[in-house]
Amino acid sequence: MNLIFLLTGLLFVFGIAFLVSNNRKQIKYKRILIMLAVQIFSVYFMMNTSIGLIAITNVGVFFEKLMKIANSGIEFVFGGMLNEGGFSFFLAVLLPLVFISVLIGILNYIKVLPFIIKYLGLILSKITGMGKLESYFAISTAALGQPEVFLTIMKQIPLLSPKRLYTICTSAMSAISMAMVGSYMTMLEPKYVVTAVVLNIFSALIIANIINPYDLDDDEDLIQIEEKERLPFFQMVGESVMDGFKIVIIVAAMLLGFISLMELINVIFLGVFHVSFQTVIGYLFAPIAFLMGIPWAEAVQAGGIMATKLITNEFVAMLNFGDISSHLSDKTVAIVSVYLVSFANFGTVGIVAGSIKSISEKQGNHVAKFSLKLLLGATLASVISGTIMGLVI
Repeated sequence: MNLIFLLTGLLFVFGIAFLVSNNRKQIKYKRILIMLAVQIFSVYFMMNTSIGLIAITNVGVFFEKLMKIANSGIEFVFGGMLNEGGFSFFLAVLLPLVFISVLIGILNYIKVLPFIIKYLGLILSKITGMGKLESYFAISTAALGQPEVFLTIMKQIPLLSPKRLYTICTSAMSAISMAMVGSYMTMLEPKYVVTAVVLNIFSALIIANIINPYDLDDDEDLIQIEEKERLPFFQMVGESVMDGFKIVIIVAAMLLGFISLMELINVIFLGVFHVSFQTVIGYLFAPIAFLMGIPWAEAVQAGGIMATKLITNEFVAMLNFGDISSHLSDKTVAIVSVYLVSFANFGTVGIVAGSIKSISEKQGNHVAKFSLKLLLGATLASVISGTIMGLVI
């Protein structure tokens, strides 16, 4: 039964992507099958073998310890603000991003992270058959996040063809950064977050291969990594702290606005139609949820969460999901959790387009032109990841 759902879900995704493809004759089906095989093997290994389960459990424990270490600084600055047993999303989930940002800055400073990104990118390039730049960017996005990751290829962005530009933008919207992993793990089961990180790298490249196929000459595939001027160590730490705090404030402001807006829309729908807005969009997304392997009895609720992520952002969707996940089956929780771990939403399209435009106005205009196709591609990538997760649950 799981295999049937996998095939139907993937056929749905590939059918939509095929319809909007730029050049169907250039689609590399062998390359896509190899990436799908790697995804299925990876999920099966992580979820169904003792070594895999131990590995992802240890990753979860590692990030849990990091969050506890981050809490020591939060307690010192904000201690006593909450009543005993109280909970604050800002303090418990968002503020640890500051500490994680510092760690990433230090790993970059001592050249550990660039080393890992370079060689993982080369391995990924061999597996996927994609260009070295695309593979480097997919890995570095998972490590650094966007918009910062665009600065590492700043010199090459003005030279990229629109097709290559689409591929790197799809990766930017599909892969989450290390800084976000710990925060996501406070709202979702860590094993699903870790699995989604791996799946999304390949899912984005699979979709790019269908919607946006192209051939690449060796002389086009040059990687020139832009490195920042090496700052004194403590200046770098200070800048990393401020970068992390900016992310916290931006996410907090977006949550404040989007959650309030969603509540307003729900009040209007309940008053006029006697049904919540999330229930309405849940019905629209229910067939997609069902094709991904979610039981039909839970498809409307799951579809509502999936649509919420697309319309608002993943944090809003994860908070809403936390309210209903205890009433859902393990399979639905696994599929939806993996689907939620990406930046595929309307707001991120604006961030990506703005980041590219700040480097090259011409390329930024290209991104703006294919922004809806970019959002479609990133969303389909999330659907692929969720569907494959459903295969092993």
